[in-house]
Amino acid sequence: MNTTNSASGGWQNNVKRQTVKLGYWTFAWLVSMAVATFGPKSLWGSDGMITVLAIGVNLLIGVGMIYANKNHLKSLDELQQKIHLEAMGLTLGVGLVVGLAYSNLDIANIIASDAEISHLVILMGLTYLGAVIFGTRKYR
Repeated sequence: MNTTNSASGGWQNNVKRQTVKLGYWTFAWLVSMAVATFGPKSLWGSDGMITVLAIGVNLLIGVGMIYANKNHLKSLDELQQKIHLEAMGLTLGVGLVVGLAYSNLDIANIIASDAEISHLVILMGLTYLGAVIFGTRKYR
């Protein structure tokens, strides 16, 4: 158990350290995503090899971010883990159900614009954030 009184200072420092690491990995992933997305249009033109390289770097940094997220979750106490697990489950469900419905609306030409993955990412981010806030208040 991570929350013993005698080790609570060390536990809190570990949570802080893992949170900072996750922040760095997330920032690096965000920057690499921006480079991979906007680079072909504004930095290097239509050179497919550079684009593939940028996407590969983004993918590798993304794997590092996933690993950092896993370590961050492992550093949390049981209640925080429960809150995040419930938030992740809800986010997965919302993303899957709403994402597929959104795609079907696009395929059936019911919506005027194309279904964009960015809309789904925003929905999932807001769902996760809301679920963590709600879960934290629920177990307070």
